[in-house]
Amino acid sequence: MQERTLGELAEYVGGRVYGDPDVKIRSASTLGRAQEGDISFLTNRKYEKQLRSTKASAAIIGKEAPSATVPLLIAEDPYYAFMQVMVLLHGHRKHKKMGISPKASISDTAKIGADCHVHDFAVIEDKARIKDGCIIYPGAYIGRGVQIGSDSVIYPNVAVYEGCKIGNHVIINANSTIGEDGFGYATHKGVHHKIPQIGGVVIEDDVEIGACCGIEGGTLSDTVIGHGSKIGDSVTIGHGTRIGPHCLLVAQVGIAGSTNIGHHCTIGGQGGIVGHINIGNNVTIAAQAGVINNVPDNKVVLGAPAVEANMGRRAYSMIQNLPEMRQSIRDLQSQIKRITSPVEPDSEEQAGPDGEA
Repeated sequence: MQERTLGELAEYVGGRVYGDPDVKIRSASTLGRAQEGDISFLTNRKYEKQLRSTKASAAIIGKEAPSATVPLLIAEDPYYAFMQVMVLLHGHRKHKKMGISPKASISDTAKIGADCHVHDFAVIEDKARIKDGCIIYPGAYIGRGVQIGSDSVIYPNVAVYEGCKIGNHVIINANSTIGEDGFGYATHKGVHHKIPQIGGVVIEDDVEIGACCGIEGGTLSDTVIGHGSKIGDSVTIGHGTRIGPHCLLVAQVGIAGSTNIGHHCTIGGQGGIVGHINIGNNVTIAAQAGVINNVPDNKVVLGAPAVEANMGRRAYSMIQNLPEMRQSIRDLQSQIKRITSPVEPDSEEQAGPDGEA
């Protein structure tokens, strides 16, 4: 942890100070929990009143707020500036530098680059290629012919199946599996016959995979996770799916096989996507949505089945009124039936002089 003045932080993030630039900052916290020496941030205007009550020594904000009682760091993108400050003050997780453990099992034909650290009981199979600066934690399995780029981190008990390709600066969190067989079966006369999966997995640079994820290898072509995409915990990505650059998949998302997802898409928690469809660029899929059709670029969809967001909000807002609406419809039907029913003639009025109709 490093202490900095607010002025130094402003210079570091390319912002400017409103108030005392010499205030000392040692750590970061939320507006509600911050104490003296902490810096916080404001991105949601509904929390602006907390600027008057926070105990933080400073706050990062996107524009001047004269009502604030603390010095401010004014930044174009306050959340990004807060991230930069967090990295400067705290840094990322530090990895133990231990070299190659004698308890690791490493094939004679595997190649490991400079400044790599392979922990106890990791297994690296034949012809694997691991470039410089990688960290392989205990119990990780690196299969035959796997390629891992520089400065990547493989956490405990990760399994990377044979032939997978992992880029530079990739993080794969504990207990995830990369390259498992896709869920592909041919059903014949009631019996499910396994289809060989001959494709692999390609994970491009700067991708992070959460804990307990399953990334299936392709049936015929590779499954691809695009540059800079971030995958949350317990996510399943089906065989042959292609995810474009800079996507965000929140925890428990499930994507069936052979789906194409464009760049800069966000998929909320527990979202489900069927196979063999196309999701455009800059698409947002809300939490628990069920996507069964193609989605064009720049759309926001929600619900199950997923529909365009404005339509979905109107539809779902009516659900609580459905019982009353149903009763109103029944009452109207009864009224219409009474109005339109033929009137039975009065027998005395319709009878003739001789008593016959």
